[in-house]
Formats: sequence, C-alpha cells, structure tokens
Amino acid sequence: MMPTNQYVELHNGGYYVAGTRIGLDVVAYDFRRGRSAEAVFEAYPSVGSLVKVYGAITFILEHPAEVDAYLRDQERIFEEIQTQHPMPAELVERFERAPERKAG
Repeated sequence: MMPTNQYVELHNGGYYVAGTRIGLDVVAYDFRRGRSAEAVFEAYPSVGSLVKVYGAITFILEHPAEVDAYLRDQERIFEEIQTQHPMPAELVERFERAPERKAG
C-alpha cells in the first residue's frame, strides 16, 4: 500500500487527487506522456487547482516504484473486468478514439 499526503488520498480502494474523483492513474499517465501540469489541470479542472496537480505529480515522482505497481494493478483489474464483462465492439471503438480527441 502506498502512503498518502495532502494531495493524494485513498478511497474506494483507489488513489485519487485529494478531494476529487480524478484518479492518480489519470494524472500519472498524462504526466508520463509529457503533458504539463497546466495541461492536466486544463483537461481536468475539477481537480480544483494547479497546486493540487503539482502536488500529485510530486507524489508520483517521489514514489515511482509504488505508483508503477499501482498502475500495473489497476491495468490488471481493468483487464479482469473486460474479460468478465466484454463491451460491444462499437463501444470499444468509441473509447479507443476518445483519447485521440482529448489529446488533440
């Protein structure tokens, strides 16, 4: 289990930017793909402040092994859910196109 701080909290078995529904995995993936803290905040304004985004990124940088393990675990859980409850092909296609629209 990872530690938490004023910017990252654990609830419902997942890690989130404190006081939000924005998953730590979302911030981690965006940041690791090269998105700036400002761009992450612009994409997810419900985070509440740029300070919280920087706090979450600092947490990610301070705990790389734990965050990597958490991301792998989240991917495994997602794959299990997909296997148990497959989505219709047209829905899968829509989800796969969504990140392209958001990034562009």
